[in-house]
Amino acid sequence: MDPFLRLVRIMEELRSKCPWDKSQTHESLKKYAVEEVYELLEAIDSGDDEKLKEELGDLLLQVVFHSQIAKERGSFDIWHVIESLNKKLIDRHPHVFGCENPEEVLKNWEKNKLKERDSVLDGIPRNLPALMRSKKLQDRASLVGFDFEKPEQAFDKLMEELQELKEAMRSMNKVELEHELGDVLTAVVELGRLLGLDAEMCLQKANDRFEKRFRYMESKAKELGKDLKDMTLEEMDKLWLDAKKLDYREEG
Repeated sequence: MDPFLRLVRIMEELRSKCPWDKSQTHESLKKYAVEEVYELLEAIDSGDDEKLKEELGDLLLQVVFHSQIAKERGSFDIWHVIESLNKKLIDRHPHVFGCENPEEVLKNWEKNKLKERDSVLDGIPRNLPALMRSKKLQDRASLVGFDFEKPEQAFDKLMEELQELKEAMRSMNKVELEHELGDVLTAVVELGRLLGLDAEMCLQKANDRFEKRFRYMESKAKELGKDLKDMTLEEMDKLWLDAKKLDYREEG
């Protein structure tokens, strides 16, 4: 039997015989879909092809699972999903008949998708990580010309937003602070876009560096017979700087 068809048949059997699978709904599976995507990203970062293969399979399972539930509701099945995807790919790729520039391909893709929407912002999931969603919103807005022309302009905007945040700190009004901090983060994403950087990925890498350096601090503190919580801020700062220097040597 075709491997994909076998997967579909296995899912049908699970839905009819396994108590856990039978109890699942689109809503109950949402958290698993999110988890699988992040596990896939981790597998990509690891460079481990076996892990990548496994995580792609887990993500495919989510597609088949949701399609089976929809089939039982009498709405659509996995074959409708595939056919819809086939049509979408064909309709959105007129560039295969002439355009070979990758940037032009992406622009054409986005322009073709715009024809299917009431707003240029339609179709961007609200559940995306905030920085990722911000970049997608800004990318879409740029398609109609709502964008800075140079990174320097975005940098000036960031400085302006930081000043407004500083002013809001005088009153310490939570609603105002939340508003201004959000504007600062949006400006950071804008600057990243114009520099050709993805703020989400930059922050992920910064998180990794922070974790690595902090774990170094904990380890060094133990070597000194101390606990971080008992050290002064100056002592911890010294360990932090040592960890940064170690990072630079490894990267260099």
